[in-house]
Amino acid sequence: MEDMKIGDKVRFLSEVGGGIVSGFQDKDTVLVRDEDGFDIPMPVRECVVVETDDYNIAKVNTGTHDKKKLVGERTAGQFRDEDEDDRPVTFVPKPQERRNGDKLNVFLAYVPMNPKEMTTTSFEAYLVNDSNYYVTFLYMSVEGTGWRVRFQGTVEPNTKLFMEEFDRSVLNDMERVCVQCLAYKQEKTFLLKPAVQVELRIDTVKFYKLHTFQPSDFFEDNALVYDVVKDDVPARTVFVNAEQLKDALLKKATDERPVRQPARKAEQPKNGIIEIDLHINELLDNTAGLSNKEMLDCQIKEFRRVMDENLKNKGQKIVFIHGKGEGVLRSELLKELKRAYKGCTYQDASFREYGFGATMVTIHGCP
Repeated sequence: MEDMKIGDKVRFLSEVGGGIVSGFQDKDTVLVRDEDGFDIPMPVRECVVVETDDYNIAKVNTGTHDKKKLVGERTAGQFRDEDEDDRPVTFVPKPQERRNGDKLNVFLAYVPMNPKEMTTTSFEAYLVNDSNYYVTFLYMSVEGTGWRVRFQGTVEPNTKLFMEEFDRSVLNDMERVCVQCLAYKQEKTFLLKPAVQVELRIDTVKFYKLHTFQPSDFFEDNALVYDVVKDDVPARTVFVNAEQLKDALLKKATDERPVRQPARKAEQPKNGIIEIDLHINELLDNTAGLSNKEMLDCQIKEFRRVMDENLKNKGQKIVFIHGKGEGVLRSELLKELKRAYKGCTYQDASFREYGFGATMVTIHGCP
């Protein structure tokens, strides 16, 4: 009885049941309160202190009792219950899907283990699956003319998977990595995703700089994150071959060189005069459907464009060829000159060269 006290949980040896010690009737009899609240007198020798409130399967604190005897006195039902509870838990909850998670988003991430010691820290590599799909993948790095598998596995929906820990001594082996992955769902239908193969160029210099590692949605610590697939679109990294680049540049230089070139430079407009023909057929390829006003507006717009481009060219002479006709266009040009270009002078252009249908404007600077 010295091993048993009020408040202890006990189990009966000769029958199923037990309870909590509520008192002692005498030195050989203990009062055990069951789960219904009744005090049951039991011989002390028929009770054993237990470490759990499941009286049928509990681990036994034998005290002064013989452990082998207790085992031998258990019923077949008690052994069956204990065996069932000793079985490992095999139920695993299914990964939870999230809203808008059916677009494939896969990322390769590197996390420094000791950010305060960037010169000596090691790094962890993860594959992040930010989608509702299972992703079975290979993570590889280039080795000579071939590739070496660094990790292979399956990452569940909306989880990240640790792949490896590495230090700076292997950074040179990781300048080019490749991720091949296949996305799918289990026990349900899903939209088919194409198999993905993405090669990435890893800038290993970044592993020496703390600011390279930035906050992300996937880690508590700052990380360097590369896109593998973003919203169903695989990342694309261009790898340039030096010889191919040289050949392309030489070919471009040859292609751009004119086959025939004039021996003399192109002649400048005589006397530096700019000639602008405002006849509508010189401005538009097709005037079908245009009213006279619309055609006139087009001619005035071209006049303004030329004037505005040359306002800073003091002394520049511009001949606007408008034709004689009824004089409507010439009249509108003069109105524009008087209204918007008061710093310019104008006169009829040379009759010998242009007849009666041209006006020469001289730029004297901005108004």
